[in-house]
Amino acid sequence: MTPASAAGILEQAAAHAGLDASTATPLRAGAHAIFELDGEIIARIGKPGSAGMARREVRISRWLNDSGIPAVQAVETLPQPIVVDDQPVTWWQLIPDHRPATPAELGTALAHLHTLTPPTTFDLPRYQPFTGLEERITTAATLNDDDRQWLAQHYATLRQRYEQLPPVTRTSVIHGDAWQGNLVVPRSGVPTFLDLDKVSLGRPEWDLVQLAVDHTDFTRIDTTDYEAFVTAYGGYDMTGTPEFRIYADIQELRWTAFAISLSHHNLTAQVQTAHRIAGIRGSIPKPWQWNAL
Repeated sequence: MTPASAAGILEQAAAHAGLDASTATPLRAGAHAIFELDGEIIARIGKPGSAGMARREVRISRWLNDSGIPAVQAVETLPQPIVVDDQPVTWWQLIPDHRPATPAELGTALAHLHTLTPPTTFDLPRYQPFTGLEERITTAATLNDDDRQWLAQHYATLRQRYEQLPPVTRTSVIHGDAWQGNLVVPRSGVPTFLDLDKVSLGRPEWDLVQLAVDHTDFTRIDTTDYEAFVTAYGGYDMTGTPEFRIYADIQELRWTAFAISLSHHNLTAQVQTAHRIAGIRGSIPKPWQWNAL
């Protein structure tokens, strides 16, 4: 999605919903394009072919809030989603004046989420950590042959190692992209989950690994904050488990593949892609410093 194409989709969807997009403010362009409209409405534009996922995200929002897990709320008075050129547009209530959650707040929220009984009126998908990775590697026009071959082999090795993990002993409702920016704290003081498109059933470690690698492999989470996260979650520290490194390596490949997916039209993403590949290939020592995209 280019900024121009996203703006065009938003304009058509807003007209269909009876909204004015002329003063819309772009907030983010990544896996989704996100805009703020007048009336404290957030528009979220999904990828082509993701209308079913968008419908499920709206249902998940209602279900989480009904289950006592505060989450961003869909605008119930607008049609959800509106599909333009095969791309779904959903409408959400703005959460004004919020801040990212602390690690401790995130640990507490995830502990509650992971004890939730799955919904009975619709099915949550199984979390698939490798979805889209192979395609992003093999089709990326910005990769040189050496990096492409190494990444393809790295992907195959990680997939084999993951499939050899011990059988799942605990499957939970998981957020699927759990970091402080996806749990925000508004003026009410109630931590609220955002970005619900990856909510699914899976190993709870997938909601713990992002802060774990932020602590072990980067400089983003210091020891005090990480220990507060572990304590708030209930004392489980996955960095001390034999399986931690496989989760960490897969997560870092996912972050690298996301940069790859943006690099064909974004020079900043191209530079970041090369930097991330150099890191996971061992050319740059840890702790790493990767810029957000």
